[in-house]
Amino acid sequence: MSDTYTISELAKEFGVTTRTIRFYEDQGLLNPKRAGVSRVFSNRDRVRLKLALRGKRLGFSLAEIRELFDLYDVSRDEKKQLEEFLVKLERRQALLEQQREDIEVMLNELSFFANQCRRLLKGNSGGGGSKEAA
Repeated sequence: MSDTYTISELAKEFGVTTRTIRFYEDQGLLNPKRAGVSRVFSNRDRVRLKLALRGKRLGFSLAEIRELFDLYDVSRDEKKQLEEFLVKLERRQALLEQQREDIEVMLNELSFFANQCRRLLKGNSGGGGSKEAA
């Protein structure tokens, strides 16, 4: 494993665009050094990118991810970091469970109305308003 990475190497490794990486840099999640006009990313940047992408997959906003990174940068107290992360995980899980319940209710309502439509269509299948082919 290298000590430094180019933006293209990180983009390829993580399957994201260089634009995404530049955006994460603009948001303060990554802090590459400069070599002329080129960005040089450290292993720390690589790990932070990996964690940011994982956080996004879990549904965290970039602001929430930055809060966790800031906590890590300021405090070396692993217990405090883990407690804060656990709070965020539990909050996210509760939100997803509520969304799942809401989706289940909507699916049930859709099924109910679809079944009503089928019954009405079946009851009107006497051909009253249907057009026959010429």
